[in-house]
Amino acid sequence: MMSTASSPDPKHTSQFVAGSAIVTALILWNSNIVTASDDQSIHVYAPNGQLVRSLLGHEGGVWALALRGDTLVSGATDKTIRIWDLQTGNCTHVFRCHASTVRCLAIAEPEEDRAGELWPKRPLIVTGSRDRTVCVWVFPQPGDPEHKGSDGDNNSDDVSANCCPNPYHLFRIDGHQDSIRAVSARGRRAASASYDHTVRIWDIVAGQCLFVLTGHTGKVYSVIIDAGRDQVYSGSMDHTVRVWDLSRGVCKHVLSRHESLVGLLSMSPSFLVSGGTEGLVCVWDPTSGDLVQTFQHKFAVTAIQHDDNKVITGSDGLVRVMYFKSGKVRDLLSDERSRVVSCVAFAGQLCVAVTKKDTTAVDVWNYGEV
Repeated sequence: MMSTASSPDPKHTSQFVAGSAIVTALILWNSNIVTASDDQSIHVYAPNGQLVRSLLGHEGGVWALALRGDTLVSGATDKTIRIWDLQTGNCTHVFRCHASTVRCLAIAEPEEDRAGELWPKRPLIVTGSRDRTVCVWVFPQPGDPEHKGSDGDNNSDDVSANCCPNPYHLFRIDGHQDSIRAVSARGRRAASASYDHTVRIWDIVAGQCLFVLTGHTGKVYSVIIDAGRDQVYSGSMDHTVRVWDLSRGVCKHVLSRHESLVGLLSMSPSFLVSGGTEGLVCVWDPTSGDLVQTFQHKFAVTAIQHDDNKVITGSDGLVRVMYFKSGKVRDLLSDERSRVVSCVAFAGQLCVAVTKKDTTAVDVWNYGEV
C-alpha cells in the first residue's frame, strides 16, 4: 500500500527506454512493468527499469492492453489481437476479424447474475475498433490449442474479408456509425463508447445490442461499467460525464463541471474520477452524482488511476498524488512541460509513470524503499 503524504519520500529511479517511441498503454504485472508503444513493440521491464524481454510480432502500433494472470492481450493498428504468455514471452494466439485499428479491449470475467448463475461461462475478450464494430472472443486458457490463423485479406476495409475461421471468435456485432474509442465489460454485459456520440450496451453472451444510450452532443472517449451500482459512466467531448442506468438504458445524471474534453475516467468502490483536457480532475459520488472534490492541473490531464485513498494523475511534466481524506497533494515528478506524461499506474508498493521528451523514460517510485 502506498504511503500517505506525510511519509518519507519513496525511492525514485528513472530509466530511458524504447527509444523515441510513444508509449500508449501501461500495465503492472507481478511488480514488472509492461508497456505498449506506437513502434509495434511491447516491452517488459523490471521494477528498476531494466528490460526483461520484448514481445515482438505486431506489424502496427499497439494501442490497447489487458491482463489476466500471466496472459496479456494486445490490440494494434495492424487490425489484430495477440495473446501473449508473459512468463515465456511467446505469442500463442493471433486473432483477425477487424478491418481497422483495434483501439480498445477488455476482459469479461464470469459473474453471477440475479438468479445466481455465472455468465459468461468462461472469460471473454471484447475488442472495439475504428471499423465501428465490436468483436467477442473466448479467452484462451493455459493448455488450449494455439491459433494464429491466416493473414486473409488483412488490407481490406471490408470487415467480412478479414474474418478468418477461428474457434475462439464468437461474434462480430455492429451498430455504431463511427469509430469505437473505449470498451468496458462486466459479466455478460459490455459497453462501447463511440465518436458517433453514443454508448451501446451489449449482451456479449447472446451477441445482441441491449441499449443505445443517446444524449451526448460530442464524441464519447471513455466508458466504465459499474456492475455494483448497475450503472455506466461515459465521458465526452461535450465536456460532460453522464451516469446511465445499466438495466433500463436511461440517463440518471449529467455531471457538468469540466470545460473541455473529458477523455479519462477511473472508478473505485467509492469514487468516480474524471480528467479533462483543461487540466481539471473531478472526484464524484457515483451514486448521487455530487461533486466531492476538484484538483487543478496547469495543463491537460493525460493519465489517471485511483483507489479509495488517492488519485495519481499525469500532465505535462507532472506526476501528482492527491489524497482524498486530507486533501494533501504530493508531486512525484515536476518538470514543467519538458516531459510529457503518457501513462501512470500503481500497484502494491510501486507507482510508475511513462514520460517522453526526446526519448522515452520509465519513472518508478518504490514505497517499499525510502
